[in-house]
Amino acid sequence: MDLKIFFSPLEEEDFSHIRHSNSFYKSIRANVDRMPDYKDADIAIIGVNEERGTVVNKGAAKGAIEIRKKLYNLKKGYGAYKIIDMGTLRNGVDLDETHGRVKEVCQILIENNVLPLIIGGSHDIDYGQFQAYEGMDKLISLLNIDALLDMEEGISQPAHQQHIHKILLHEPNYLFNYSHLAYQSYLIDQNAINILEKLYFEAYRIGHLRSNIQEMEPIIRNADMLSFDITAIKSSDAPGTANAQPFGLTGEEACQICWYAGLNEKLSSAGFYEYNPEYDDSSKKTAAVVATMIWYFIEGFYHRKNEQNFKNNDYLKFVVSMPSDPETLSFYKSKLSEKWWMEVPFPQGKEKYSRNCIIPCSYSDYQAATKGDLPERYINTHAKLI
Repeated sequence: MDLKIFFSPLEEEDFSHIRHSNSFYKSIRANVDRMPDYKDADIAIIGVNEERGTVVNKGAAKGAIEIRKKLYNLKKGYGAYKIIDMGTLRNGVDLDETHGRVKEVCQILIENNVLPLIIGGSHDIDYGQFQAYEGMDKLISLLNIDALLDMEEGISQPAHQQHIHKILLHEPNYLFNYSHLAYQSYLIDQNAINILEKLYFEAYRIGHLRSNIQEMEPIIRNADMLSFDITAIKSSDAPGTANAQPFGLTGEEACQICWYAGLNEKLSSAGFYEYNPEYDDSSKKTAAVVATMIWYFIEGFYHRKNEQNFKNNDYLKFVVSMPSDPETLSFYKSKLSEKWWMEVPFPQGKEKYSRNCIIPCSYSDYQAATKGDLPERYINTHAKLI
């Protein structure tokens, strides 16, 4: 399909001053005079200027170009870049049509093993990103990073406050796991957390994440899709959103999360939402933070080690005897990266769960099993499989 019908090209004058041959901009192919071919790309950057899903953050439509200006001035990172910038997605006649365009573009890219990287717009754009997986005949895991939960109900609520609710209720249901990082307890309804727990989904407040960010790595490594709301970053580091909060992730922590996400070989789409240059400072600090996050995400992507075949000699297998059901737990440790995985057997006749039965875990999960304790990750995953 010719995707150029969905996009407007970039303005060449926005980047004509970038002349360094090792700059990010000079290392990619951008839709300036013509649409680059996506079929031989690894990553496709998609700018979105849709803001009809928000009430309070008007101005988010201008975010993508400011992020690009900061990102494209950075130096190229590791690896042989095969990255394209498709330009700016043209909005639909209404918000639903824009979501549909995001869905269609992302679906085509993912089916061609190209990772769509969405920048700009309000957070509800991730509903279109999520819908891209609908026809792929697999269950997926979604990682959402946000200070808020966005699980409001009712037609009177703006789309960016209820998109997660829509994802959880979407039919057909192909959401296997939902993980939420960096929520702030005083901003959310405890009933929403209770709903997630009843569904055996995961939600971690900012304090829990900060106390041991390395324990969050297996959660990030389990995701098929990343959705990042800039509101999760504290306002002193990222003031560029109407919902900026005095507390939250630091810019460094946000980059660490993006590095982990880039390394994740399962992850096949990413979106960075809610940046609004009208609330940013004069130097566009927030745009620089988001650009650096994306740089680290891409850096992680080009450091992927293809660690998905657990039957080869690159893994050590550990079988732990348990005092009760199950009788044993199997763990895998990569010789290349020293990362850990845990096997959760799926019931006979439910082969659709097969890609979700070996889950990322940490060394502390293995240690818990050697002491006779079932890891929490095992319990939650097993509950979703039966």
